Amino acid sequence: MQVSSLTYRDAGVDIDAGDALVDRIKPFAKKTMRPEVLGGIGGFGALFEISRQYKEPVLVSGTDGVGTKLKLAFELNKHDTVGQDLVAMSVNDILVQGAEPLFFLDYFACGKLDVDTAATVVQGIARGCELSGCALIGGETAEMPGMYPAGEYDLAGFAVGAVEKSQIIDGSTIRPGDVVLGLASSGAHSNGYSLIRKIIDLAKPDMNADFHGRPFRDVVMEPTRLYVKSMLSLIKSRAGLVKGMAHITGGGLLENVPRILRDELTAVISKSAWQMPPLFQWLQQQGNIDPNEMYRTFNCGVGMVVIVAAEDADAATAALVAQGETVYRLGQIEERNGRAPTVVV
Repeated sequence: MQVSSLTYRDAGVDIDAGDALVDRIKPFAKKTMRPEVLGGIGGFGALFEISRQYKEPVLVSGTDGVGTKLKLAFELNKHDTVGQDLVAMSVNDILVQGAEPLFFLDYFACGKLDVDTAATVVQGIARGCELSGCALIGGETAEMPGMYPAGEYDLAGFAVGAVEKSQIIDGSTIRPGDVVLGLASSGAHSNGYSLIRKIIDLAKPDMNADFHGRPFRDVVMEPTRLYVKSMLSLIKSRAGLVKGMAHITGGGLLENVPRILRDELTAVISKSAWQMPPLFQWLQQQGNIDPNEMYRTFNCGVGMVVIVAAEDADAATAALVAQGETVYRLGQIEERNGRAPTVVV
């Protein structure tokens, strides 16, 4: 039997919808442009010229997704924050080595393209880029029938930044007596959501109910905080001031802080240095979670750790507060005794 003439749309792929999405996102992307960007959205490859301000530029790259926080976005039909999450997870990562994010590319994959939903997501991505000073230089939208359930999508992205070779932050200058500062998180960021979703399934909270002045759904979906502009301001204020940084993502304080410490050092953090925000208190109570499990799963209210010399701690704190950060003096660096933990909370 001869079939009638088929089109790509008959197979589930709507080229017109893809074109419409590109038209919708161009104004968002335009707001993120930097002088080094050559060309615009729509080419086969994105062009970016390294600024001549760098004498020995080293490129730093990072890639990530949003994880199962997307499942809550689908359930709540709330897609305006996950784009910022996507950007933050990469730019905050490359920031810890002192890199300024230069550009970002995203990958949006779905079974059937909903232009409104995709545009909302990309608008969030552009917002994250704008807040971190990097250009949304390109991306990919993949419509793949049969690959994803109706109404669902996946997100991935990567950032590229640059740092002067002589100014790379690698933790090598950290010494006993240095001070550990913590920058407040905006919420759970984009980590631990498999456990968060399990607790929500068990506790069954009213997602629209007031939770300390805001709807619970907004609190649990609060996008990841971007530390780029405040930290770059501090880093550039004096070479060597910031000795080490740790982005507190999956693995929490216990798994991320050791990534910047030599084996002979320990970070001793005081629990009384900050108050765990209400969301984390609720999660711990509803899930009956052991404190150690909290500190190795969630950021618990601390999204970025910064290590400076003791004599610089007050000035660094004041500078970060002036940039809008909430800063906690978490503890100090000590010599590690034998097989003691690298982080003690």
